[in-house]
Amino acid sequence: MQHVSQPEAPVLNATGSKPGSAKPIRLASYNIRKLRGLDQTRDRGRFLKIVNALEADVIALQEADRRLGDRPAAIAHRMIEEETDFEVVPVATNEVSLGWHGNAVLVRKGTRVTGISRLTLPGLEPRGAVRVDFNGSATWSMIAVHLGLTRFHRRQQMQTIARELDTHADTPSVVIGDFNEWSRSKGFEPLSETYAIHAPGRSYHAARPVAALDRLALSPGLKLVNAGVEEGPLARMASDHLPIWGDITQGEN
Repeated sequence: MQHVSQPEAPVLNATGSKPGSAKPIRLASYNIRKLRGLDQTRDRGRFLKIVNALEADVIALQEADRRLGDRPAAIAHRMIEEETDFEVVPVATNEVSLGWHGNAVLVRKGTRVTGISRLTLPGLEPRGAVRVDFNGSATWSMIAVHLGLTRFHRRQQMQTIARELDTHADTPSVVIGDFNEWSRSKGFEPLSETYAIHAPGRSYHAARPVAALDRLALSPGLKLVNAGVEEGPLARMASDHLPIWGDITQGEN
């Protein structure tokens, strides 16, 4: 696990939309498949329109980078920051990637990021997760994940994530991303004993959604007040996954 301390992280402006405020915070997750759409094109403009349509405060992206070489980003930071109201959280360890093991995080301009942690996850193939700490009207954190293809390794990966969460047990936290779990109830044990697991809807396959692979898990003290899947025509063509979103506030599920 690699930690990046940012005690003097710049204010990215201010959204005022954080857990604990009157307005819920909207979190979203989207496996963008390196922007390769079902029409076999990499349409960056289409992706940017989807990002804007989600009306989220924070977005976790999976497969945001190519897998080979230096893992260049599927879309340039500049395009995101010029064509949306989002900025890219600096989780990458080089100048060409958008994320860490393909996990990238976008935040609404004005969100204060106070810390970043990079987690290396066990498994047959390289996997990682990203923890981002925020300080708005309340302090909270989010771990963006893309878990493995086998349940055995997913459980190992969730155990690693659970240990990370235990080190900050007093901080309200959300785990969000592509959990890759087809079961509605099994396979979440390392997290589900403490965290409430939510599936906003069927998000895979985008052409004919049959499985809720993309989920979010909430720590005690956080409540999901609304959630859904973006099923518009652009999203149905842009990737093999559909974006999910959830509105979070303080409270008990």
